[in-house]
Amino acid sequence: MTTDRAPRPLRADARRNRDKILAAAMHAFATQGLDAHLERIASEAGVGSATLYRNFPTREALIEAVYRNEVAQLCDAVPGLLAEKQPHEALRAWTRLFLDYVTAKFGMADALRAIAAGGSNPYGHSREMIQAAITALMDACATAGTIRTDISPADMGAALEGIALTSARPEQRDRAERLLDLSLDGLKTRP
Repeated sequence: MTTDRAPRPLRADARRNRDKILAAAMHAFATQGLDAHLERIASEAGVGSATLYRNFPTREALIEAVYRNEVAQLCDAVPGLLAEKQPHEALRAWTRLFLDYVTAKFGMADALRAIAAGGSNPYGHSREMIQAAITALMDACATAGTIRTDISPADMGAALEGIALTSARPEQRDRAERLLDLSLDGLKTRP
């Protein structure tokens, strides 16, 4: 007998453990790539190996979950930034978060490619989610009259991807910041 029930929400302690595992794994994969040991990740998260494997039965499942979690956190930051800052400053702050996200993923690139080569799609809806975040930020800026309206969110997304592709390494952060400033300056309305 099969049922079409949605999965039960995690208990608060189980959710905390999952979040700790994802944070420890993000750090480990970003710094060690495919060589990261799952037992060390569990230890750094303060959980046992059984807890890690109960949540993520395979290395690939963990890598994919880390990636999806990071995309969700990046995109979920938009409403808070718009509530705390003026639209153009929210856009500027979010582009810095995007750089942090890309820099962290740099060490995971091989692992993500390996998962994709195995037939899974770790990227799923990430492009659409990121594009929706850019759109929300640019729409707020356009409504405030602080950016040009002839540049599309897709164009801005392409610019961010270009900056990420050429300046994703941590030692290139200053260059990436300058390129972001150049791009954001080009978006501003002129009197």
